[in-house]
Amino acid sequence: MRKRILVVDDDAELVELLSFNLRGAGYSVGTANDGIEALKKARSLRPDLVVLDLMLPELDGFAVCETLRRDAELSSVPIVMLTAMSSQLARLNGYESGATVYLTKPFSPKDLVNRIQIVLNQRASEFGAGT
Repeated sequence: MRKRILVVDDDAELVELLSFNLRGAGYSVGTANDGIEALKKARSLRPDLVVLDLMLPELDGFAVCETLRRDAELSSVPIVMLTAMSSQLARLNGYESGATVYLTKPFSPKDLVNRIQIVLNQRASEFGAGT
């Protein structure tokens, strides 16, 4: 079964670019364009990983991350924060809210896909599951 990735960003072109690259790498992709929709999709899709922007309408990425970490069924899902916020304070807040990886824009889609593969492989080995 293909791994499911939830891509959360309010930039439609970026969502399309990420979705294209992730599908090309063999992942199933769901999308959301605001924080409230992200939480609803995460609960319905049960993703294996979330790619999360910080600056979102309705509910920002920090709040989405914190909410996912408090959800018993989603708390262990890796979260890759992908944002234009590059300050050390934003990075620290990202990790404190529960991010697994914090990446700043601009980024290489190929590098992002590689990072996602690494995170999912590490998670699989931690939980003793096959990839």
